Amino acid sequence: MAVSLASQDTRGATLGPVSGASARSRWARLAGNGYVGAAAAVAAATALAWLVAPVLQPPNLVMIYLLAVVLVALRGGRGPAVAAAVLSVAAFDFFFVPPRFTLAVAHTQSLVTFAVMLLVALVIGGLVARVRHQVERARRRERWTAALSAMSRELGAPAPAAALATIAARHVREVFDAEVAVLLTGPDGRLDPSPAVSDLAGGVQADLAEHAVARGEPVGRGTPRTPTASALYLPLAGPTGPRGVLVVRPRRREVLATPEAVRQLETFAAQVALALEHARLAAEAQEARVRAETERLRSALLTSVSHDLRTPLATITGAATTLLDSGARLDAATCRELLESIRDEAERLNRLVQNLLQMTRLEAGALELRRDWHPLEEVVGAALARLARSLGTRRVTVRIPPDLPLVAIDDVLIEQVLVNLLDNAVKHTPPESPIRILATAAAGRVTVEVADHGPGLPPGEEERVFEKFYRAGPARRPGAGLGLAICRGIVEAHGGRIWAQNLPEGGVAFLFTVPAAPTPTPPLAVDA
Repeated sequence: MAVSLASQDTRGATLGPVSGASARSRWARLAGNGYVGAAAAVAAATALAWLVAPVLQPPNLVMIYLLAVVLVALRGGRGPAVAAAVLSVAAFDFFFVPPRFTLAVAHTQSLVTFAVMLLVALVIGGLVARVRHQVERARRRERWTAALSAMSRELGAPAPAAALATIAARHVREVFDAEVAVLLTGPDGRLDPSPAVSDLAGGVQADLAEHAVARGEPVGRGTPRTPTASALYLPLAGPTGPRGVLVVRPRRREVLATPEAVRQLETFAAQVALALEHARLAAEAQEARVRAETERLRSALLTSVSHDLRTPLATITGAATTLLDSGARLDAATCRELLESIRDEAERLNRLVQNLLQMTRLEAGALELRRDWHPLEEVVGAALARLARSLGTRRVTVRIPPDLPLVAIDDVLIEQVLVNLLDNAVKHTPPESPIRILATAAAGRVTVEVADHGPGLPPGEEERVFEKFYRAGPARRPGAGLGLAICRGIVEAHGGRIWAQNLPEGGVAFLFTVPAAPTPTPPLAVDA
């Protein structure tokens, strides 16, 4: 009999009082029995033949019974068709062949009719049943193929191994009407005893799962090893090693009763193993990319920072050594100049270390904002005070409207953004070129612009300047290439955005936005 993939579960039959739902269920099973259907079809054919018997000859009535046999074969298969053929001969003899209402045969010619009728009925019933069986197999294969294709599409999407196991278990559960568990192997190739997904009522037999992985062959139900086990254990063997075990326990015995069904289940297992292998290779490739990127960043950091660290340290060391060795012979102006060099290079070194620490916090996601409402002019003033010596005599124009709303910021971090932008302008513009700081408010946000009158950015590098360790322009100025990257991280942490654009009159403007306080509502006038 063909394997059915319907999800009907008949394990729950119990003894005792029968409720209405239970009675209907039993009647449905009784009506669905092929042999009961065969008897009913023969009875219906007899009733029809009885009605038309006055106008038809007995040989013509045989066609009605043959039609009943064909219908039974289509509906119930080979066994019910044979039963319908035998019952049809008996009914025809009993009701329509003299002497009627007995199974006795008055003429020997009737025996030939019965034999031919039975033979034709058996042949037709057998052929129809065979065609029906082939159609069922074709439909079943079509369902399996469609289910396998759907599972392959879902397994093809990038996902962790546990998610792939869940997808596979769902499809196998639906197609084979079974309880399913999936066990995965770890990086060392050993099987994890805890299933990644499982709905087995009695759990998994660890020894059978280990044997399936070790031998690379199915064990358990229906196999030479422990054929009486309740579940079938299929190894998920990938090209480079075992990836896990698929455990299947059918709810109905006939689901895996045919070799074809078992082969289809093995195909499902092979597809799952291939998906798990791809997931493992993708994870290894991602780890390799991360390691390569980490190594690249480490090399870039060492290359970029080593020079910027050595330069101020060399200046500090040289100035301090000169003061120690020849301090008594130097005049006051020279001593002051050396001390200022030590101070300036120490501040430069401090800014570099702060940038490195700030970038580390941003990369680690450890940046904590301490927001509060602040007037923007105070933050701009603090940034200008920190860079007073670097700015020197350079003219800095600040235009902040007196009615500019407060900004919801971490003032220390936004001050760092302004310091980095101003320091960037100082490094990349002529010493006497002016710098402009503007602020405007619109749509609940404040936009801050820091513009210079230098050579500007090369076309196409307006976005790249915010990348780590990137420094624009043909002349590589001192610096680690972290200042603008830190600005972007801080501004985006505030929920704003930062960008750069070349100015028509020359130079480049860096703009960023931060949230602004809502405009306060004026108080209502109250009559005295």
